[in-house]
Amino acid sequence: MITIKNLIKTYRTEEVETTALNQLSLSVNTGEFLSIMGPSGCGKSTLLNIIGLLDSPDDGSYQFDVEEVASYNEKQRASIRKANIGFVFQNFNLIDELSVYENVELPLIYNKVKPEDRKVKVTQMLERVGIAHRAKHFPLQLSGGQQQRVAVARALVTNPKLVLADEPTGNLDSKNGNEVMELLSELNAQGTTIIMVTHSAYDAKFSTRTISLKDGEIVSEIKNEQKLDILIQ
Repeated sequence: MITIKNLIKTYRTEEVETTALNQLSLSVNTGEFLSIMGPSGCGKSTLLNIIGLLDSPDDGSYQFDVEEVASYNEKQRASIRKANIGFVFQNFNLIDELSVYENVELPLIYNKVKPEDRKVKVTQMLERVGIAHRAKHFPLQLSGGQQQRVAVARALVTNPKLVLADEPTGNLDSKNGNEVMELLSELNAQGTTIIMVTHSAYDAKFSTRTISLKDGEIVSEIKNEQKLDILIQ
C-alpha cells in the first residue's frame, strides 16, 4: 500500500534548522498493523502526517497505492486523503455540540453520501465498535474509552484503506486503553490497515510490526510474534 524512499523533511526558523526525517525509507503492506515508536522529537508525528497527506516532504518518494503523491499540492492530497484515510487522535477530536451519531456521520456528509445510505453506514459502524447504545449521547456524556470508540467509528465509517492512529490510548487509563487496543486489533484482523504512533511498548505488541525512530531515521524493526499471546491473555 505504501512505499517511501529516501524521505527528507526539514523544519526551519530564523535561528534553527531541524531535520525531522533523514533519508527515511519504509514499506507498509495492505492489511498490516504497524507501530511507530521512538523518543519525543524523533520524527514520528512528522512521518505520520506525511503518510496521512497532511504534510509533504522536502525530498524523496512516497507512493500510495502505486500513485506517486510526494509532490502533490494540498487540493490533490485532500482528495486522496478524504477517499482513503481515516484518523484517530489522542484527544479524540470529537465535536461536543454533535451527538455520537452526528459525529460519526460527519465524514459521510463531507463525502456527499446520500442520507439513507448514511443511516445504514453509521448504524452498522456504531454496532461494530460497541457504542450503538450511546448514539444519541454527546461526547461529554461519555467516558474517555467510549469517546475513543466513537473516534474509531468516525475514522472507519467511510471504509478507508488506511487508518492512522496517533497515540490512541494516550489520554486513557489502562483498562480503557486496553479495550481500544483490542478493538484496533480486531479491526486489523478483519482487514483494516493500521499505522499507529505510540510511546507504549505494551500497545505496540498489538501490532504486527514495530519500527523505532531516532533522529529521523529507522534504527530498529521488530515483527511482533507475541501479538497472539496478548490477545489470548
